[in-house]
Formats: sequence, C-alpha cells, structure tokens
Amino acid sequence: PQQYKQLLMVSGFDKYFQIAPCFRDEDARADRSPGEFYQLDFEMSFATQEDVFRVGEEVLTAIFKEFAPEGYAVTEAPYPVISYKQAMLEFGSDKPDLRNPLRIIDLSEFFERCTFKPFHGKTVRAINVPKKLSKGQHEKMLKFATGIGMGGLGYLEVLEDGSYKGPIDKFIPDELKDELREKANLKIGDTIFFIADKEAQAANFAGQIRNELGARLELLEKNAYRFCYINDFPMYEIDEETKKPGFTHNPFSMPQGGLEALETKDPLDILAYQYDIVCNGVELSSGAVRNHDMKIMEKAFEIAGYSKDVLEKKFGALYNAFQFGAPPHAGMAPGVDRMIMLLRNEENIREVIAFPMSGTGQDLMCGAPNEVTEMQLRETHIKVRD
Repeated sequence: PQQYKQLLMVSGFDKYFQIAPCFRDEDARADRSPGEFYQLDFEMSFATQEDVFRVGEEVLTAIFKEFAPEGYAVTEAPYPVISYKQAMLEFGSDKPDLRNPLRIIDLSEFFERCTFKPFHGKTVRAINVPKKLSKGQHEKMLKFATGIGMGGLGYLEVLEDGSYKGPIDKFIPDELKDELREKANLKIGDTIFFIADKEAQAANFAGQIRNELGARLELLEKNAYRFCYINDFPMYEIDEETKKPGFTHNPFSMPQGGLEALETKDPLDILAYQYDIVCNGVELSSGAVRNHDMKIMEKAFEIAGYSKDVLEKKFGALYNAFQFGAPPHAGMAPGVDRMIMLLRNEENIREVIAFPMSGTGQDLMCGAPNEVTEMQLRETHIKVRD
C-alpha cells in the first residue's frame, strides 16, 4: 500500500491507518513468510521522523504490555535511537538484540601499531566477554567462526596478575598493553575476541560472533522485549552488478539535506530519513519521511540511474499527483505476523501463520504451485516459452 497511502496524504487526508495485507516478491526466512504478510500501516501528513517515533512507541508499548507473557519487561518510551553507522559498529547488525550486553569496539588503528601482520590494513573489531571460557567453549567458538567463513578467531584472556594469555599476546608491544586494557575496558577474568577483515565483512562477522557468544554463554536478558529505532540509513549503495549507485532501501525517502545534498555530495555520503523499529533482534518495521518534492525526487532517481521518463512511466500515479503539490508526510508499518511471533516466543514466523507456505514458496497441503493445463493458459492469455 506504499504509493496508495502517499496518494491519500496528497489528496488531503491528515492521517491514515489500516491492518493491511502486503504482497512482496521476497525470499523466505525464519522471520519472513514468502509472498505476503500483514502490517499495521500508518501515515501522517505534516509529520516529522520524531512524530512517527512517538506514535510507534505508544502503539507498540501498549500492544506488548497487553499481550506479553506474564512477568515480561517491555521497553518504555522513548525508545533508544541508534544510527545505522553506530549499529554496524557496536552490534555488527542493523537489527541489534539489546538483550545482549556485549558490545563491539573498533581496534583497527591500535593494531596498526602492533606487530601482528595479519591485522595490518584491515578493519579490526573486538568483543570483550566478562567471563573466562573453557577450552571446549573456545573450540566451539572457533568451529562456529570457521563455519561462517572466518579464517580464525583471535583472543586474549586477562589473568589474575593483569597479564594476557593468548595466541597474539606476543605481537602486542608491552607499552601498548595498558592502552588495550583501557580501550576495551578489560578486567581480570575477561576474554576478548578479535575479528579482522574488510570493513563490511568485519562488521558482519563481529555481529554473528556477538550473537553466538550471547546465546552460548546465556548472557541475554530473560523475559524482556527490548525495542530501539535504527535511523540515518545511507540513501545509496553501489550495485554489485552495475558498479553504480542504487537505492539502499525505499526510493521514496527524503534525502537528508534535500536537493543541495543530492547536487553537491558524494551519493555514498548522503543519508536518508529512513528508520526501522527493532525488537530483540527482529526488524518489526521500516519507515521513512517521504520525498514530497518532485524536483528532489527527480534528482534522487537520476542519481540511481532512472530518467524523468522512467519515473513518470513506472510511478505515474504518484508522479502526476505530486504535480499539484504534496504535504510533508511520513509513516511506517510494523509487521503483525512478526509481533505475534515475538509475543508467542516462536523462532519461526510459520508457527503463527495458518496454512503457511514452505521456504520455497510452496503450499504443501494444497500441492501448489502445480502444472497448469493448456486450456488454463489460453484462458489467461499466457504463452509458455522455452
């Protein structure tokens, strides 16, 4: 309903909401049913990002307090607001689970001054665990790390006398060991893990290691729903196939800085007024302050490789409506199925959907999709080509 609700704002409605079915061509995941889902969709005219945050907090806090299992804690408004950049650094994910107390720090510059050559020229992330791990736990973590594609998993343990024990201790000059202790807030009995790779991959690996440590060592806060907002997403990213800028998320989002930013900044440095609501590591909703200015929209699409003609043909209804002027508007749409999945403490969204499709998009009960007859193809004017 994205374009339709924006058209409502243009036509004079000051607010809109509905529990709406949403159809998307997306792959199945544990938290995503293929093809369709339901969302609590809302949009508001003359609204800022902060206005949407306040409404989202009010609704979600009330829902989770009403339907959460007895004894569960729910984040009170205002929710923490974490920038995308900060989330990728501290949590290695734009869907952080705040029940996990572990945080990731960057030690790239520090290790440039050490003699451990495998870390030189790489992004180095570290996770301090306030616990001594057994030999078996270390082996399991190493097995997990290699299983996700890492070459290894460096670590140090802080001994009773304050010295370090671990494979890379000898590569850290004595004069830098106190600096490491301060940077990582190390205490006696702690274990610190190191992840080194290209920046994006290091963040991804560190996030997975953080999640695994939190679960394996049972560090997660129990009986709690911990919400946060993630905002300041990049407007553009480089398309892996074309090697040119493309939209990172919603193309109808307002770029921060407006037309001036689009005309003067490197596209990869432009942030968007886009935001997500995350609960316990699950993205409940995406939303944005919409781009309501046609000149800004045309320029935004031009950077992503779309001409004015393409914009008009692909999004004609919205394009034509905006010619008459559009108010600033913003909104979001929390997923109903995901909310129920969390409230029922299920790991897979199919557990809360009646007659769910399989991970490959099949209805196993009805045997669909199935072969169609030649007559059915004729009736729908479809021709199959090899």
